[in-house]
Amino acid sequence: MEKETNKFHALQLFTDTFSAETVHLTNDAVGIYIRLLCFSWTKNTKAFKEKDAYRICQCINEDCKLKVMEVLTEFFIANKIEDSQLNEEFTFTHKRLVQEHKYLTAKYKARSEAGRKGGLAKSNNASSKMIAPIPIPNPIPKSNIQPMFDKFWSLLTYKKGSKYLANKKYELYCSKSNPKDIADRFNRYASTVKDKEFLAHVSTWLNQKRFEDEETNKPKIISEPIYKFKGIKLNKYAISGEYIELKDSEGNKYQKHKWNGKPIEKV
Repeated sequence: MEKETNKFHALQLFTDTFSAETVHLTNDAVGIYIRLLCFSWTKNTKAFKEKDAYRICQCINEDCKLKVMEVLTEFFIANKIEDSQLNEEFTFTHKRLVQEHKYLTAKYKARSEAGRKGGLAKSNNASSKMIAPIPIPNPIPKSNIQPMFDKFWSLLTYKKGSKYLANKKYELYCSKSNPKDIADRFNRYASTVKDKEFLAHVSTWLNQKRFEDEETNKPKIISEPIYKFKGIKLNKYAISGEYIELKDSEGNKYQKHKWNGKPIEKV
């Protein structure tokens, strides 16, 4: 029986493309992406399940799972499992890896065939008959968006983050809610955030059930911390870089570092 080579130890990363398409990611997200690429390659680019991704990335909490899912939805193609017993379960593949694996499989199969017929084919002769796949931007995976979520998404003023992931969280927490009501709540929240860079992803907002914040009709009040220096009460009057600027009743000035935990110092 003819043996076919289909597992390759080396992965062509296409570093220029990789750097360009991951420049916006955090270090955590880049690490997750590399782990998933390597895992997919060692499995001959066969589709893997969401739970497999969580296991490979050693997720032990929901925050880690959220980061993994954001990477999956941005760089991998989601394929719905056609099984009535499974509720909206997907597998994931990576288009470029699948193309690269097919290319290498065909290349080594052709080289083996040439060797069987009359000696090992020359490398340049084998490569001249094939063109390596050119890396292309990864498309957004298709997702099964139900009509209620589709309406909710269309009503949002700011559509931040993954639509696919937002859909999953919407189905989990808001499937029985009025989509217009939930959209109005998110839009009211978005209007309170001046710098939209710090606007929460729609999926995060849904996952944290922040749409329930309005139920009590009581805004959440965050009390100002009390600052003291040797029993003297201090008042905050400014923030300068890494420091909180403080004063006592006599006008003496003090400083507290915002995050290193050191005691208040008099300046």
